[in-house]
Amino acid sequence: MNHRTADMREQGVSDHVLVCTNTRSSEYPCCAEANGQEVLEGVKDWLREREVYWSNVRVAETSCLGLCSAEGTAVAIHPRDRWYSDVRPGTVPELLREEFGPHGTRLGLGPEPVKDDRPET
Repeated sequence: MNHRTADMREQGVSDHVLVCTNTRSSEYPCCAEANGQEVLEGVKDWLREREVYWSNVRVAETSCLGLCSAEGTAVAIHPRDRWYSDVRPGTVPELLREEFGPHGTRLGLGPEPVKDDRPET
């Protein structure tokens, strides 16, 4: 085993977008059936259009992130500690604009306070 944290920091890698494309034969929903591949391609395209794909941000296709939904795909952005469910191909630009700014220049930020849209009980 080799620790490569220093190598990644030297390369300037600051953000990692994880997109679930997990598939399974089950009665439960999975991201593959909720357009996971299209969401993954949408993330890559958005970053490419801003010329930041393979810069400070990396994108990885993952198996289950534990946010299964028939309504969309699960996405996590680290080290920001951001977790999303129900991401659809059409909502990728909004999600990435919110996280990285309209031009993809807000890279390298640590965890920010999470805005909780749930109603108070």
